[in-house]
Amino acid sequence: MSDALPRRPLRAAAVAAALAALLGGTAAAAPLHGAGREPSSQAWPHRLVDRSPDLVQPKALTVDRSIGVRRAAQEVRLAQQLYTFWNTGQQRYLDAAISPGFRDNTLPPGRPQGPTGPVLASRTFRAAVPDLTCELSEVLVAGDRITARLVFRGHFTGTFDSVHGRGQSVEFNAIDIQHVGVDRIVEDWHIEDNTALLAQLGVNS
Repeated sequence: MSDALPRRPLRAAAVAAALAALLGGTAAAAPLHGAGREPSSQAWPHRLVDRSPDLVQPKALTVDRSIGVRRAAQEVRLAQQLYTFWNTGQQRYLDAAISPGFRDNTLPPGRPQGPTGPVLASRTFRAAVPDLTCELSEVLVAGDRITARLVFRGHFTGTFDSVHGRGQSVEFNAIDIQHVGVDRIVEDWHIEDNTALLAQLGVNS
């Protein structure tokens, strides 16, 4: 069965609510590591998280109960798989997370459309920052949308745009919105703090 769904416009209100939640708005995220004690693995939404040691773990998680446990767990796991790809560079996690018909709606200049785009972007990042990691700082699941706040870190020991790194630390933020189809992510919107990244790399924008 195909996981492609008819594309719908990204509703401004939904995006605003998602970003407000991630940036300190009215919807409070549930930290996975509470003060003083670990939350029960059976408590909502913590029981939705796949605890496999190879997958990144969200630092905080907010989930819309109305979509049901099965769908919610599916979307949380898709987020974990996608950002494990960004955390490791291993394509098998990307293949598990996104549809073959995946579309990037905020495609940067020079990046190919479809699943090839994230693969080449990851290779470019890792050519500059071989130890690149992706922290899944916060995840918001609502309906068929996953919104994630990310922090990328590493050291510029490689090469980017003919500039050779000197081992300087790199840290920049990103926010993604993923649209989930039947069983995988079918499209996304994303924004990265490229100004901070390029300044840290010493590359003129």
